[in-house]
Amino acid sequence: MRSIEQIIESTETLINNKTGKSLSFIQKAVLSASLLETKKSYGQIAIENNYSENYIRQLVAPKLWQLLSNTLGEKVNRTNCRAVLEQRLDNSSLQTSQPTQMRPKIDLEPPEGQVSLSSTLYIERNVEQVCYQAILQPRAFIHIKAPRKMGKTSLMTRILAYGSSHSYHTVRLSLHRAETEVFSSLEKFLRWFCTNVTYQLGIKSKLEEYWDEDMGDLMNCTIYFQVYVLQEISTCFILALDEVNKLFEYPQLTRDFLGLLRSWYEETRDISIWQKLRVLIVKSTDIYINLDINKSPFNVGLAIELPSFTRLQVEDLAQRHRLQLTALQFEQLMALTGGFPYLVRLVFYHSVQRQIPVDTLLQNATTDTGIFSEYLHKQLHSLLQSPDLVISFQQVINSATPITLEQEVAFKLKSLGLIHLEGKTAMISCGLYREYFNDYFTTNTAIPNYSESTIT
Repeated sequence: MRSIEQIIESTETLINNKTGKSLSFIQKAVLSASLLETKKSYGQIAIENNYSENYIRQLVAPKLWQLLSNTLGEKVNRTNCRAVLEQRLDNSSLQTSQPTQMRPKIDLEPPEGQVSLSSTLYIERNVEQVCYQAILQPRAFIHIKAPRKMGKTSLMTRILAYGSSHSYHTVRLSLHRAETEVFSSLEKFLRWFCTNVTYQLGIKSKLEEYWDEDMGDLMNCTIYFQVYVLQEISTCFILALDEVNKLFEYPQLTRDFLGLLRSWYEETRDISIWQKLRVLIVKSTDIYINLDINKSPFNVGLAIELPSFTRLQVEDLAQRHRLQLTALQFEQLMALTGGFPYLVRLVFYHSVQRQIPVDTLLQNATTDTGIFSEYLHKQLHSLLQSPDLVISFQQVINSATPITLEQEVAFKLKSLGLIHLEGKTAMISCGLYREYFNDYFTTNTAIPNYSESTIT
């Protein structure tokens, strides 16, 4: 009799051969629990994996059984899954006991940029369903925060796609794509903002008809949305603002624009047309500019801080890359990368592409010739732009316990993913950064030793 692990592995191979898809972590959890002699309930599965029972029962399980049914060409459900799978896998073994064939090549994707909607390598982190449910609610206001290359944009894209599947209009603006001149005044920024929104909604720009210099820019923008934009569309629309931390370089503009967004949220209480607007804000760092608590959009709505991958999620991603790692290799990988999504994907990508074992790649990972070298050089370049960042980061590296940093510096280091913040104290985020930067600061004489500087 096959073990549950063998059944799941063989089943996933069948699915991949026929559909090109892989099972997600939570799908495998449901299948594994359903293969037990005494099956676990959906409620038990939900509790053990930190999901809601309704999500397991209404979304995960039905999609899993449908996928298996389509793959095998017969009805598969929670009751008969073990019998059907064992029979089919036994038949498959007989058919392939002749000359062995190479396992199909996986659809390998470079880890750069967002993970496409069709990708089999996207790993859910227990926040997606919360966001999907929230974005459909009137007055929805979601802000997602995480360091660079943590998957924020990939999550944002999936929330927008989910909204589109419910016939919502979607508008996506990345503030990094705006020219510097756009941020030179509030009027220029808001006109750029309004023009891009109407363009993506497919409606005519009518700024000149609604922009009255005697009204003030904030009021002009509000009237433009309330009297024109929201009236022109028949359904709700999601306004997604990516890399909002770009605004933080312009303190007064930040205060005005974020205060405007907060005022629109408050309008949804009394003016029904504003309930068409759903806002999604994505940023790499906490705001280090003083904001009036009543004008901040970050203390309303749903706040999501995107976490690193857990050990189970890293194991899931390894399986999707068709990699078999030992327990020791997983421990080494987690210690080195801290579960940071981009770093983990980079390891798996090079292991598959170059056919090199993971532990071999990790041996020289912190050197200038290792697989992380280009990424580490970019991190170093960002760090060296500010002596304050260098001073503070050296102290974090040299300290055996978490230390307190000046707020703005701490937030900037966190946005680079170099540190974790717990309350007001900072610690190094992973072994890779500690080893690489410690070696760099120790051996590079061009960088002064700031270890005795006092950081408050």
